Amino acid sequence: MLFNSITFAAFLLAAFILYHIVPVRFRWVFLLAASYAFYMNLHAAYGLLLLFTTVLTYLMALALDRTPDKAKKRLCLLGGVWPLVGILLVFKLGMPVIDRLNALIDAGRLSLQPLTLKILLPAGVSFYFFQSLGYLIDVYKGKIHAERHFGYYALFVSFFPQLLAGPIGRADALLPQLKKERRFDYRSVTYGLKLMAWGYFKKLVIADVFAVTVNKVYDNAHSYVGLVFIIVTVMFAVEIYCDFSGYSDIAIGCARLFGIELAANFKSPYLSFSIKEFWSRWHISLSTWFRDYVYIPLGGNRVPKWRNCLNLLLTFLVSGFWHGSSLTYILWGAIHGLLQIAENFIYPKKKRGVPVIRKKHWWQLPLTFILLCFTWIFFRADTIQDAFWIISRLFWDIGRPVNYLKTAVICLDMPYVSMFGMLLSAAVLFLYDLISLKQDVIGLVSRQRGIARWSVYVLLLVVIALFSYKGIATEFIYFQF
Repeated sequence: MLFNSITFAAFLLAAFILYHIVPVRFRWVFLLAASYAFYMNLHAAYGLLLLFTTVLTYLMALALDRTPDKAKKRLCLLGGVWPLVGILLVFKLGMPVIDRLNALIDAGRLSLQPLTLKILLPAGVSFYFFQSLGYLIDVYKGKIHAERHFGYYALFVSFFPQLLAGPIGRADALLPQLKKERRFDYRSVTYGLKLMAWGYFKKLVIADVFAVTVNKVYDNAHSYVGLVFIIVTVMFAVEIYCDFSGYSDIAIGCARLFGIELAANFKSPYLSFSIKEFWSRWHISLSTWFRDYVYIPLGGNRVPKWRNCLNLLLTFLVSGFWHGSSLTYILWGAIHGLLQIAENFIYPKKKRGVPVIRKKHWWQLPLTFILLCFTWIFFRADTIQDAFWIISRLFWDIGRPVNYLKTAVICLDMPYVSMFGMLLSAAVLFLYDLISLKQDVIGLVSRQRGIARWSVYVLLLVVIALFSYKGIATEFIYFQF
């Protein structure tokens, strides 16, 4: 059940109405049932994995809370962590290994029958695994106590707005909200609807439309050269941002309909002045998860500088592998780690033990964006060979500027009206992100006079209806992770 489908619209409407009809004390039961129905609509077997994850981490957390012995605590923690990590590794590595074996069989290097086993990554598994693991580690560290009520904990793991692609919730922030008896809140509901509308604009009008051109070029990389690669790489940077942040906006807005406030997941990331700042603004719930549960346990920055560099690199390698076992993702993670290490030397936090107050320069903004776009090449390319092909031909024929530009226009093969529409939608996105650095844009619009704000609402809905990509509802990019 995709967020951008008619099925989900009907499901959400029914869930919203029934939720506010059900007696307040039973609403958590209804939300739990709705969450499992939502997830099992994708595949019935997914519910079993979700239930297994919930039961395992629930029991291990209780054992952690009741065990004073440190050695036994570690065993309980490992008993909860390693089964989930092992399952995730099977899903992440299973199909690549099978594909490689089949390639060897086809080449005649192995005298075996081709393997037909399909290991498909269940939607959202990485996200609710991480949410459950974070909860378990927090209990182990004594930051929170284990949740005794199985139903509330099950809802914490499975809450449907955030189930498939986050934001990854923290127990200390989300569990108390799920336990609280909530009544209909007009402001919360209307704010949620407005945020969802903005998320749909980003997904349907920008991400899906940009994806058509990006896929055409990247899926046939060896058929193109020159400026077209630079253009579609920038387009992909916008596409993946709008696709993922659009999902987050829809999820956060959807949760608001039920009185639940999820943490913000994106804060104008492309307006960052450094790679480090970018990661404090991009997919915040995941980047802070890696910080708290990978980087800091490795020693963080409380170790010698060489070790800190290693910690950064390892953390981003893990992040790359989380996205997939393909070498493109691993290299993407490694480059981000190396860029952050370089920034630590170029922009030191301290000099001779004294904190450095670093002034931001305008040129850091475009430089950071260029570096980010360079890393996105590895993220989007189908193979590492395609990535290096694209990089080696970015400036092909640049010595003849007119030809360089003309070839790109021909390769894009887009009507000028479509180009103008894309530029206009990207400009709206930039303006929104720029204003949101200072204040809440939705709150700002909501405070305007009736005619002004309703004009914005109607215009947004009309644009979504008229200019969204027509066809089958496309999956969100991060569902594959």
